[in-house]
Amino acid sequence: MDFARHLNEEQLRAVTAPPGPVLVIAAAGTGKTRTLTHRVAWLVRECAVDPRHILLLTFTNRAAREMLERAAHLIGGDVGGLWGGTFHHTANRLLRRHAALLGYGSDYTILDEDDSLRLLRACITELGLKDKKFPKPQVLNSVFGLAANRGTPLEPVVQAHFEGHAVNVEAVLRVHALYEQRKRAQNAMDFDDLLVNGLRLLREQEAVRVRYQERMQHVLVDEYQDTNRLQADFVDLIAGRHRNLLAVGDDFQSIYSWRGAEVQNILSFRARYPDARIFKLEENYRSTPGILEVANQVIAGNPEQYQKVLRATRPADVKPVLVRLTDGSHQARYVVEKIRRLLESGVAAPGQIAVLYRSHYHSMELQMELARARMDYVLMSGVRFFEQAHIKDVCTLPRLAANPADSLAFARLVEMFPKVGPKKAQSLWKALGERFSLRDADKRARLGDLLPAEARLPWQDILQKVFPPGEEDGTVLEHPDELVFRFVEAFYGEYAEDTFDNARQRLEDVEELMTFSTRYENTTAFLNEMALLTNLEAEQDRHKGQPAHAIRLTTIHQAKGLEWKVVIVLWLVDGMFPAARSLEEAANEAEERRLFYVAVTRAKDYLWLCVPRMRKARDGGIMLCSSSRFVDEIDPSLLQIDQAGGDARTPRWNRW
Repeated sequence: MDFARHLNEEQLRAVTAPPGPVLVIAAAGTGKTRTLTHRVAWLVRECAVDPRHILLLTFTNRAAREMLERAAHLIGGDVGGLWGGTFHHTANRLLRRHAALLGYGSDYTILDEDDSLRLLRACITELGLKDKKFPKPQVLNSVFGLAANRGTPLEPVVQAHFEGHAVNVEAVLRVHALYEQRKRAQNAMDFDDLLVNGLRLLREQEAVRVRYQERMQHVLVDEYQDTNRLQADFVDLIAGRHRNLLAVGDDFQSIYSWRGAEVQNILSFRARYPDARIFKLEENYRSTPGILEVANQVIAGNPEQYQKVLRATRPADVKPVLVRLTDGSHQARYVVEKIRRLLESGVAAPGQIAVLYRSHYHSMELQMELARARMDYVLMSGVRFFEQAHIKDVCTLPRLAANPADSLAFARLVEMFPKVGPKKAQSLWKALGERFSLRDADKRARLGDLLPAEARLPWQDILQKVFPPGEEDGTVLEHPDELVFRFVEAFYGEYAEDTFDNARQRLEDVEELMTFSTRYENTTAFLNEMALLTNLEAEQDRHKGQPAHAIRLTTIHQAKGLEWKVVIVLWLVDGMFPAARSLEEAANEAEERRLFYVAVTRAKDYLWLCVPRMRKARDGGIMLCSSSRFVDEIDPSLLQIDQAGGDARTPRWNRW
């Protein structure tokens, strides 16, 4: 096989590197999968390595299958015996053979997420902590998993997560202890246990460690920048004897610290392997030169990284477009019209167009505008805005303010309280005469009398905040933003923290909902618009064609590894992208910069960067926005400027 004919010079040097530790810094679109698969072929064909002595670690089973299939095609035969799969898959294979050494049976059960949550719920009940103010199993599972994957003690992780909230840390630790005890009694491991116990097996059992170090003479790791502490330690141990480790990754694309990934694993590679050879893949096959120039310029602002410059293999074409817009509504209309022109002109098919954003709520106005325009879209980053559980939760009071006969809103509201389930909610509804008017002070008091003792305090807190003494009774009910705000302040903020593992993001959605609601005259008008848009979206879901024929909407985190002909990035203003909370620490801003780099490098041909000038505030006022610091760092000569208002500098994109 002529490897030089199939690879560029950078890839060839990495593929044919001599034995020993190798780090391949594979920038976006530079062919990392090609490099990995050809490395497997090189080892088998040119170095006569038995495939049984190769371990290929990936982050998805799909990636492993694809690489093994491509390697087999290159070799012209089978790569049977090669261990390929995710870290969890590999750890499971080891544990199935040696679980007894850790006190487990080899027939142990792997708990899926639902199993884990059920068991946690049972532990909470057994300890007498079943209270709606105590963190929900989903939250505890997330916190326990974060501590496990970071390889850190649980207590400080729990304290940091619940800082500022009235959560009994000792009780949380007791739940964890009982959860671990129950898993062991059931001969079961959850998903995190596979990594924890796989690593423990290698650390504690020398005979096992030596056996697999001898077998895995060549270890290849994909997406190395996404490894957490456990995964990096697992790799270092398994490759510890022969030290033939080839890690492929891109520190520029390390964007998952919030789920335990540590960029220092790749940055400290040379410190752990002083004799390591480092190769950089910088020849990009995906994007046009103009897109890459923007990406290069912004990512250079992160000093602690492997500096590299993407070089385009494609000819130059049009420059990326910086769009100056008035506000979020203007942005949404602009994007819909731009997409319409792209489709009508045949420049791109719907499935080749993606709209990217930093946070889920940034897409709310665009979702509404697409629904009004009856354009099909696939929301890759979660549930459509108004269908999300937390949005439905905070809309219970507005719904009851507009319609006292809304039994569904009533049930959803009271079931958030301690000791109130569906049956109790139904009995309360009947006791109140199947109507509950928030405008009726007697009915409000009557509900307080009927609620279980544990539920009365949160209801009284809500009443005191929503209907404070001295304020005209019922005035707030015509202002949905204020009604939701008071509900969050009195009850829902803390409820969300105890219920959702991503409470902060959900409360950001609620903030955006409040702002959105200020454009409507009253609560009824707001709810009518919500209902119409939700029904339009549901109708589209019933009648839309294949996903390939729909526009993509996604957060940038979920876009990593994907590419589209056309990419539009929303809300490039400080405080939204980069996110406000990320600007407090330099490390967080560095990750936001990497996130911007990932967004830009998803685009193959056309890129729009949208910068609204203002946002509506919840009080009805206007907040002026500063364009994202990342946008400000781009040399204006690299961009076309579209003032989105017919200005003389409006670029030739308007022909679409």
